[in-house]
Amino acid sequence: MPWTSQGGGGNPNGNGGRKGGGGPWGQGPWGPTGGGGGGGGKEPPDLDEILRRGQDRMRQVMRGGGGGGGGGGGLGGGVPKPFIFLVAMLLLAGVAFYGFFFRVNPDEQGIVLRFGKFDRWEPSGLHFRWPYPIEEVRLPKVTQQRTIEVGAGRSVIGGQDSGLMLTGDGSVVDVRFVVFWRISPEADPKTGETGVEQFLFNIAQPEVTVREVAESAMREVVGQSNLQPLLTGGRQKTQEDVRDLMQKTLDYYRAGIKIDQIQLKEVDPPAEVIAAFREVAAAGQEKETLIKQAQTYQDQVIPRARGDADRIVAGAEGYRDQTVAEAKGQAARFTKVYDEYKKAPDVTRERLYLEMQERVLSGADKIIIDQKNSGQGVVPYLPLDQLQKRNQNQTEGAN
Repeated sequence: MPWTSQGGGGNPNGNGGRKGGGGPWGQGPWGPTGGGGGGGGKEPPDLDEILRRGQDRMRQVMRGGGGGGGGGGGLGGGVPKPFIFLVAMLLLAGVAFYGFFFRVNPDEQGIVLRFGKFDRWEPSGLHFRWPYPIEEVRLPKVTQQRTIEVGAGRSVIGGQDSGLMLTGDGSVVDVRFVVFWRISPEADPKTGETGVEQFLFNIAQPEVTVREVAESAMREVVGQSNLQPLLTGGRQKTQEDVRDLMQKTLDYYRAGIKIDQIQLKEVDPPAEVIAAFREVAAAGQEKETLIKQAQTYQDQVIPRARGDADRIVAGAEGYRDQTVAEAKGQAARFTKVYDEYKKAPDVTRERLYLEMQERVLSGADKIIIDQKNSGQGVVPYLPLDQLQKRNQNQTEGAN
């Protein structure tokens, strides 16, 4: 359809001979205009009319028709046939390439099925295949570790994947955990099937299977455990038990899946009683703290007591050895004195008497009386020991 005005003469601008007065689709300008040929006005362009004319022009281009009929001045003529031929050849080349060739990435394993039956393995790189439905290619990512979170919707009681589980002591616990898994790189020793074959051909929905097996295993392990270990120190054992049970179940299904790890994110009681359980957990932690403090005190006191006991025992043993040695020495001395006494009793008796007097009188004040001296009996006594002490004290005071 040509670009003509909606009123006025033959001027394509539709303003009755005045240049620049109309728009490209034949309407007048949006601003105020005057005169000529019924072209103007303040109304905006009709969007429906614009869309309709645009569709007409598109259909003309697709049919390869000419420009705008009538007075010309529109888009150009039809699309050249060589261009259409080139586009068609490119499309055919693309279809042929993607239909007969496929690429295997380094983290993938190419498996080719011919009429739905396993035919061959293909390593990384570009490979040829017959188009579907003759051959079909599967490209599982054999090195990728995948994760599934179980218990994300635990706030919905009774809903799918709620995470609410019953423990062995009759308590309800809200569990949220993550499963880390991958396609098994090992072959089944019984059947000889590889993990990739089992993964592709033995289970229809691997992620759904892993999720359901994980939830089932967690419920079984939690159902055999008490609540307190789950909230405190029994998480590691729970994770290991769930992983082993999941692996055993998936191996029984011949699913070709290896469970790498089970990680417990949250293990909490229901929201209605979580405050009471937190108090119980706090009391348990305080109990552990007091036990550790008592053990520390025990570790300090017991070695000290053992050291004191060893010291007392060693002192007693030393005193015993000393007393025994002194007794043996005195006994030996008495024996020797007795032997000498038997040889010369008088001399020995006199010597013993003098030694005894020396020991007794050495520490006592002494007054010597001689009855033979003019009958007075008193002999002047010079205390040399006291004089020596006095002279020594005077010397120290002078210094």
